[in-house]
Amino acid sequence: MTRGLLVAAAAAAALALAATAQAGARIDAAVVALKSDPVYVDPTAELAIGAADQARLRQKIDTAGAGPVYIAILPLATEQETGGDPDGVLQELHDGVGRPGTYAVVVGRHFRAGSEGVLQPGAAGRLATEALDAHRGDGVTATLLDFVDRVADAQQNGGVAPSGGGGGSEEPGTGGGVLIGVLALGAIGFIAFRAVRSRRRAQAELAEVKAAAHDDLIALADDVQKLEQPVESNAPAKQEYEAALTNYEQASGAYDRATRTKQLEGVATALEEGRFHMAAAEALLAGKKPPERRAPCFFDPRHGPSTRDVEWAPPGGTPRKVPACEADAQAVERGLEPASRQVVAGGRTVPYWSAPPYFGPWAGGYFMPFGGMGFLSGLFVGELLGGAYGGWGAGSWGGSGNAGGFGSWSGDSGGSDFGGGMDFGGGDFGGGSGGGGGGDF
Repeated sequence: MTRGLLVAAAAAAALALAATAQAGARIDAAVVALKSDPVYVDPTAELAIGAADQARLRQKIDTAGAGPVYIAILPLATEQETGGDPDGVLQELHDGVGRPGTYAVVVGRHFRAGSEGVLQPGAAGRLATEALDAHRGDGVTATLLDFVDRVADAQQNGGVAPSGGGGGSEEPGTGGGVLIGVLALGAIGFIAFRAVRSRRRAQAELAEVKAAAHDDLIALADDVQKLEQPVESNAPAKQEYEAALTNYEQASGAYDRATRTKQLEGVATALEEGRFHMAAAEALLAGKKPPERRAPCFFDPRHGPSTRDVEWAPPGGTPRKVPACEADAQAVERGLEPASRQVVAGGRTVPYWSAPPYFGPWAGGYFMPFGGMGFLSGLFVGELLGGAYGGWGAGSWGGSGNAGGFGSWSGDSGGSDFGGGMDFGGGDFGGGSGGGGGGDF
């Protein structure tokens, strides 16, 4: 049973790398970059844009409320990595990054877009075509900026591109009744839209936090597996090892059952206890006394129990005492910044302590046995997790007015452009008529 769990965890980790492994060198580079930055430009691309325009795109993605948007500008030669097909490049980027969102790629002079979990199938392609038609003579940057705005409008419209209104005559005496009917339908539609949007946001937030918890499960599984043979000759160490296995199984079960971010608190708490038993087993194997039961290392709870408290300040914040493992404590005392546990939030990689508040239950779960959310006297949830120290999570978190970095992205909208039956769209930058339902610059 336990070995089966470990094998499954290892298999999941291997599958997560499979898509990237299948792509070519240029696509691989784009995938790696897009996992931490929503805009990637290959400097050898025929339509490469400069740093200033890239910054404009990033700002637009952060503030427009379009949901997660990933944009890559690549040279035409990239098509050869997918059999000469720009749609294939878009597919490989999506599969490699492996996250819901709207993806847009300029390959040579071809512009393609698709979406998973944000827009309805086909919507991203139509929006790409419209943006290209509207800015045919304005260049790549103007087209992509307009595309992001159109995605934001569609995302606010339930994942469907807004349509223009029509005209027509009205029978005498029916105006008031029609108006009342329209207002009633509008109110019902608004309530339904808010409910759907709230549910999608919750699903998206859960997916992000579960991804972080999954990484933690894999890390503990790997470490437990390394001790399987050494503990056989040491009964006290084996007892601690078995306790760690039990904690791992508890964490894994809680992870599988979790349908809300709050429920991931139990995953972190079980993992923290498992880490302590692992540290105890390792100490016994080395002929040492098991460590004191202390809070885990603040910088990365996967480091296991802290050894002492050290004074540390987040960027722009007030110094406070935080628990740290010995290596991180010494780093702080030497004036270095320890590498903090990173999570992906809104498409960006950030320290877990500057992630949005919905990461709070999972993060706080590590410290639950030591006073819970109040253990760090407000340093943890509410101050750091809310971005109060001026990180990119400050205020409305990226300027979007909503937690989530790339605006108020809404998770699963019930469809996808990726996988079987691809439904991409866009056009070409250049002379003549564009393919894919688009046009040319």
